[in-house]
Amino acid sequence: MSTKKIIELPRETISSVSPLTGELLREFEQHSEDAVEQKIALAAATFRDYRKVSFAQRAAMMLRAAEILEKEKDSFGQMMTQEMGKTLKSAVQEAEKSALGCRYYAENAERFLADEEARTNATRSFVRYQPLGPVLAVMPWNFPFWQVFRFAAPALMAGNVGLLKHASNVPQCALAIEDIFRRAGFPEGAFQALLIGPDRVNKIIADRRIVAVTLTGSVGAGASVATAAGKEIKKCVLELGGSDPFIVMPSADFDKAVETAVQARVINNGQSCIAAKRFIVHQEIADQFEKKFVTRMASLKVGDPMDASTDVGPLATANLLKDLEVQVKKTVEMGARVLLGGKRLDRKGNFFAPTVLTDIPKGSPAHEDELFGPVASIYRAKDMSEAIEVANNSIFGLGACAWTNDAAERELFINEIESGLAFINGMVASDPRIPFGGVKHSGFGRELSHHGIREFVNVKSVSIQEADTGKSRTE
Repeated sequence: MSTKKIIELPRETISSVSPLTGELLREFEQHSEDAVEQKIALAAATFRDYRKVSFAQRAAMMLRAAEILEKEKDSFGQMMTQEMGKTLKSAVQEAEKSALGCRYYAENAERFLADEEARTNATRSFVRYQPLGPVLAVMPWNFPFWQVFRFAAPALMAGNVGLLKHASNVPQCALAIEDIFRRAGFPEGAFQALLIGPDRVNKIIADRRIVAVTLTGSVGAGASVATAAGKEIKKCVLELGGSDPFIVMPSADFDKAVETAVQARVINNGQSCIAAKRFIVHQEIADQFEKKFVTRMASLKVGDPMDASTDVGPLATANLLKDLEVQVKKTVEMGARVLLGGKRLDRKGNFFAPTVLTDIPKGSPAHEDELFGPVASIYRAKDMSEAIEVANNSIFGLGACAWTNDAAERELFINEIESGLAFINGMVASDPRIPFGGVKHSGFGRELSHHGIREFVNVKSVSIQEADTGKSRTE
C-alpha cells in the first residue's frame, strides 16, 4: 500500500498539447534538481575538452547536424506542426533553414574567430576570440527549431557548450534537437535539453558554472532573465517582442506591397516577433490599400495546419487565444473599427479569425502592445516623415520595412527608423549572413553573422614584447 502511494505522488510535468484539437500528445516529467545538477556538471566537464576541439572537427559535426535536419525535415516538420500549430509547409522550411544556419557557421566560424592583428608599439599585438563555457539558452515556441539552431550553431562552433531551456509547450522539439547534436557526433554534454519550468531558470543562471545566458521571448521574461544575469555579472543577449511597422508610400509597387503585407502579417499564424503588425499607409493610397488588403486577408484559408492548402493555422496555446481576444476586444471598445474578423472562430482548436483594425486609439492594446496572432492594425500618414513618427511611437524596435522607390524617402527611413532591422521593398526576415536583433524593448545584443558568434566569446587582447625590440607601450 505504501509503495502505491509513493508512485501516485503528484509530479511536476511538461505537456505537449495539440493546438488543433486540445488533446494531450505527450507528457514528460520535469527534470529533478539532481538531474539538472548532473547536466550542468556534465556541461562544465565537457567544455574543458570540447573547447580544444579543432574548427575542422567542429565543422564536420555541424555539417552532419545539417544533413540530419535535411534528411528528416518532413518528420521534424510534423513534430513542430503538431506541437505548436504552424503550417506543415512552413515547419518543413524551418527545418531546412536550421540546416542552412548549421552549414553557414560550419563554413565561416573559423574565419569569424581568427586572430586579428593590431599595430602597436609591441613586437606583436592581436585579438584572440576564445569560448566562454556553458551558455544557457531560454528559447520560445514560435520557431521551435530555428530559434534554437541560430543560437546553437554559432555557440558550438565557437567552442562553447549549450543548455537549452525550451518553451514548455514544445518538449518534443527540445529533445529532438538534443538528439540531432548527439547523432551528429558532438560529445555528451555539448548540448543538453533541460525539461524544467520557467520558475527554475534564475537558479540556473545563478550557478557559477553557467557563464552567460541568451533569451528569445517576451519583454517580461527578458526583464527577469536580464535582472538575474545582471545580478551575477553575466553576459546576456535578449531578443524580445516587436510591433513591426510596414510603411507603404505612393511610389511603391502597390500590388506587391499588398501581397507581401498579408504574408508578413500572417507568417507563422501571426506569431512572429518580426511579423508586420502596424501598417502605416500614405493617405493618398490608404483607401485603396485598405480595400485590397482586407480582400486578401478575407481570402485566407484557416484550418488544419497539416493541410497543404491552409494559410493560417491555430494559435499555439489556449492562453494565447484568450489573451489576443481580450486585446482586440478592448481595442474595439476604446474606439477602433473592425474591417474584418475581430473574434475567435467557433470551432475546436485555438483559432482566431484573420482580423484588420483601423482608427486605432492611443493607449489601446493594439497601439501599445504586441498582438501575437493574425491581427493587423492600419494607420494613415501624410508623408514619410509622419509615417516614421508613427512607426517610432512604440516601445519596440525590432524590425521595420518601407515600400518606396523614392531615393530620399529610402534614406530618411534608413536614418530615422528606430529598429535593429530595416528592410526596403521586402519583408523583414532573419538571415544567417546579417545580424539580427533590436533596440528599445525589443532587446539588446545580436544573433547571426559574425556579430552573433562573437557575443559569447572572450575578446582577448594579446600583446607580445620581445626583449630586444625596445620598450612596450603601457597603455
